[in-house]
Amino acid sequence: MKIIIAGAGEVGFHLAKLLSYESQEITLIDTKKDSLLYADTHLDIKVVKGDATSISILKDSRVSESDLVIAVTSSETTNITVCVLAKQLGAKRTIARISNTEFISHKEEVGFTKFGIDELISPESIAASEIRLSLDQSAFNDSYAFDDGALTMVGLSLPRTANFVGKTVKEAAQIFPEIHFVPIAIQRFGTQYTIIPRGDTQFREGDNVVFITSEGGAEELCSITGKTNTEIKNVMILGGSKIGYKTARDLCQSKFKIKLIEKDKERAFELADELPKVLVINSDGRNVDLLEEENIKDMDAFIAVTGNSETNIMSCLVAKSKNVKKTIALVENMDYFELSQSIGIDTLINKKLLAANNIFRYVRKGEVVAMTKLNNMNAELLEFKVKSSSLICNKQIKDVDFPRSAIIGGVIRQDKGYTALGGFKVQEGDRVVVCGLPRSIKQVEKLFL
Repeated sequence: MKIIIAGAGEVGFHLAKLLSYESQEITLIDTKKDSLLYADTHLDIKVVKGDATSISILKDSRVSESDLVIAVTSSETTNITVCVLAKQLGAKRTIARISNTEFISHKEEVGFTKFGIDELISPESIAASEIRLSLDQSAFNDSYAFDDGALTMVGLSLPRTANFVGKTVKEAAQIFPEIHFVPIAIQRFGTQYTIIPRGDTQFREGDNVVFITSEGGAEELCSITGKTNTEIKNVMILGGSKIGYKTARDLCQSKFKIKLIEKDKERAFELADELPKVLVINSDGRNVDLLEEENIKDMDAFIAVTGNSETNIMSCLVAKSKNVKKTIALVENMDYFELSQSIGIDTLINKKLLAANNIFRYVRKGEVVAMTKLNNMNAELLEFKVKSSSLICNKQIKDVDFPRSAIIGGVIRQDKGYTALGGFKVQEGDRVVVCGLPRSIKQVEKLFL
């Protein structure tokens, strides 16, 4: 695919990096020479210095031949303009990063596709949704919902008390035959290797295991592993950023009791006016005495979403030391992100990774409905829609020539999720959730064309 990315900031650079690894033809456009210089010397891509809203720049970048134009600059107006121009100049598909989430909720009403924008992406909105899901699945360190929860991906570290530690996947399935979850990826404790489990794969203490669960599966998993999915009601949010504001606003509507700490006085007053149901505190959330005065020990969850990764991590560790059940930190540094389990924080959120995952599915072949990369694992989770022409259509899973480095986690049929085993017959219109290592993705894609 020929892909043009406008904006070499965090999201744009991360996207360019991921796509360049897959031998896609990437052109990265930005007005800042420094941003492009780093990308030019570290990635196998073409860089163009200039304004992406310039028609001559777009033409020089061969926009008429492009399969996808992704506008992810820091300016919402620029992104919209780039996509409109690119579509008029012949781009096949366009995606614009926006910050005003009203655009997404009124997408059909306004008709963005009519004037050239195929998809709208809001990293802040995606991050807020991810935080909400993490609160709903408080026992797990990672989660992702497919089709409003018909199937849910959850991740956890196996404690010694888990009933299936020491047993193979096949043995565990025989002991618990009626369960509604299936393991799809394992990272051994203390290693960076990702294993796609098979029947003879053994569960070990400390393994970070990712499961796909259908209805009731998360509760069963908690029961078997000794985890507790605690109900979250009292939440403290550190940072009045766009993510902090949107998270507080959405949680209030769901009857959560929210305290929000913002150190900038003017911003704190703005938040207090816009969020009348939230207790807004104008102070520095790094102050441990303040956190104790505000009864941090009584909080069920602590969410740190300031613009500083170190502040978010340290404040979450303080909250954890005060026995707060669920801690969530926003981090931009990928090195921190990869250390999430050893740091001791329950869930780390990375805005650029979430946005990149959301955009990345448009690069995949076959009809990909949703996609995410597993945290700290070298694996992708994709949801494909089955067509009548798909090789997998009307076949039992056991009869499909599936690569050993990939696995079917579940199937959604008529809005109901199933943890499909070998005897399950795939039909046209099914949505199939697949987990695979990078080397298997091209082979998996061919099954759904």
